[in-house]
This record gives sequence, C-alpha cells and structure tokens, in this order.
Amino acid sequence: MAESICRVLRDGALEGEHAPALTIKDSIASPFGFHVFSHVLSQLSSFLFAGKSQSRGLVIVSFSRSPSFYLELLKSKGIEVVSSDKRIQILDCYSDPLGWKDRLIEAGSFTALSHESSVSSTAIVFKNVKYMDKLYNSIIELGRGLVGGGKNRFSVAIDSVDEMLRHASMSSVASLLSNLRSHDQVSSVFWSLHSDLHEDRVTSVLEYLSSMVASLEPLHEPANGQRGDLEKFSLIEHNAKKGKFHARFKRRNGRVRLMSEEVRIEQSGINLTSLSSEGAVNQGLAPKVQFNLQLSEKELIDRANVVLPFEHQGNGKPIQIYDGRRSLVDSKQERPVAVTEKVQTNEDSGRGEIIYFRDSDDEMPDSDEDPDDDLDI
Repeated sequence: MAESICRVLRDGALEGEHAPALTIKDSIASPFGFHVFSHVLSQLSSFLFAGKSQSRGLVIVSFSRSPSFYLELLKSKGIEVVSSDKRIQILDCYSDPLGWKDRLIEAGSFTALSHESSVSSTAIVFKNVKYMDKLYNSIIELGRGLVGGGKNRFSVAIDSVDEMLRHASMSSVASLLSNLRSHDQVSSVFWSLHSDLHEDRVTSVLEYLSSMVASLEPLHEPANGQRGDLEKFSLIEHNAKKGKFHARFKRRNGRVRLMSEEVRIEQSGINLTSLSSEGAVNQGLAPKVQFNLQLSEKELIDRANVVLPFEHQGNGKPIQIYDGRRSLVDSKQERPVAVTEKVQTNEDSGRGEIIYFRDSDDEMPDSDEDPDDDLDI
C-alpha cells in the first residue's frame, strides 16, 4: 500500500489537473508518522535519481528536523545529495525560523556553529515562517532553480504542517498547500501531521486538500473500563513498534478506495504486511439500511437465466421476434391464431423467459391519439 502511494507521487500530475497530495497523519497512540514520511521521501528520491519519476527535482521544507538529518537519511539509502548534479534542495525552516540568531549575532551574544556551513550549499535558511506567501515564493524559486522553466516539474515535501500552524493561521496554510497543488510546475506534494495537536476541523481541511490520506492507528485499541497499571503498560509496549496503516485514495472519477496494512518499525525502516485485499473497498462508506444492497447467489443465478426479448442465444434454431408494431394477420406466413409469441423456445425449464402480450391487434401502435379523449374532463 505504501508502494502504491509512492507510485502515485512518482507519476505526478496529469495535464490540466492538480498535483497529487498526501497527508501522513498519526497520533500519540501510534506515533509513526515521521517514519512513514521518511520512507516516502527516500522512495521518491530514489525514483528521482533513477530518472523514473515525473519530477526532476525535490524541495524539502524542514521544520521538525535539521537539514543535516535529511542529508544523512538519504545518504544511508545510497543517495548522495551533496554533488555537482543537484536535484534536491532543502529549505531550512528549522535552524532560525524567526530570525533570532541574526539578531543575537549582531548583538555579539551568539556565534554560528561550524557544522552549519557544511550544509549551506544544499540548504537555504528561511527566517520568516510567519509569512506563508514568502514561504510559498521561496519554495517555487528553489524548485525552478532545480528544474528550470518550461514544463519541467518538481516535488515538494513538508515534514511538519504542525510547525507551520504554530506560526500562521489555518487559512493561510491551506492557501499555501492549495497553491502548491495548482502550480503548473509542481508534480506532487506531501506532508506530515500530528492529529492530536489540532481540532477536528483543522484535520478535515487538510484531508480535504489531499488526494491521499495515510493515517496510523494503534494495532490494539484500549477497551472501555478500568485497567490495571500492568495491563496498560503491556498495551503501550505492544503498540510501541507496530500499528495499523490505513490509506484512502480519492480517484479522479470521485470514487474512494481504502486499503489497510500492518506497519512495523524496524531498525532498517518500516515493514508493511497486508491486513486485507488490495482492491477491497471499505464497506463502511455504504449507508446502513434495513435491506440488502447486494444479490444472493440464487438471485444472481435467476437473473442470469432470464432471456431478454432481443437476445439471440445462437443455438441454431430460427428466432422470430414479434416487436408489436404490425398485426400478426398482415402476414400469411404467420399463424393468425397466435396472439402471443415467445421470443425463443427454451427447453431448459430452469431458465426464465419474457412473454409479450398485446392488448389488441386493431389498435394502431404508436398512436398519437390521446387515450383519454372519450372522458368528459
């Protein structure tokens, strides 16, 4: 399922459509969102350097981790970012998000660390995270610097929308994400979200802006009622390194597809095992009614055995179809005593058939006369 998400982000946007967007949502009960974000980031970077993705560049907007963390993460996956062939650029919103370091350096109260200069060629420090319009412009400028102009596209990865919402309003953050999706040079965009930190309406807005939502839940939900301390600790320990991974795909035709897997956190990364069939559609989307929305096996067999009026079965026998538009007595070849005629003789009594009864041969078919002319209305 995670591979399906990565393939959608890899294939990018179709001409005239918004770029695919992914929300990775977790909670304190299952805090594996950043592990999934790192996995998706590594997969998309691998596709990028192998030339198998629509995007020709990747902009990482780092709020919760330093640029050096991402350099080490990609290096562990065999992707060397610091090279002459730059395809990945990091917009550093982590080191000095509000520009305080510059003020402290000017006042002589702070000295820049030596290791910060080692990533300066790959990371650009952004110091105005309160202004979403400036952040948007910086992302677009970095992307264009990687791929140039024209129809070349780039992807955007935002490691934490939570940090953005700390400094800006929900409407401005939603506007930034929407503008990224609709930009003609953005191939795909994805971000992570801790749902416990926000109201339900904030989470709903971010999910509405997404074409895919990946949510993480604990493998075993705590039951209602009192639990002992030892039992609670055992449950927490059981959910510490594994959980449920649900993905919701919004298709272009409006249909929604849900998939579920079990996620395990290992030293090498995440490991996903299937919980349900890949093509299964969540039945919870159907309204709960007091009657069946599906046919039973017997009803399916009975429906298949019904012979339609104009269906030729191809059994070698002559087929006579009476369409009701001419009288049977008009043709000498037809039997005048037959008021009704079967569409097809079927020796198998187990099959159904449709028989057409005509009210009268004297009445002109398709008559334009009003049948209620004789009524005194």
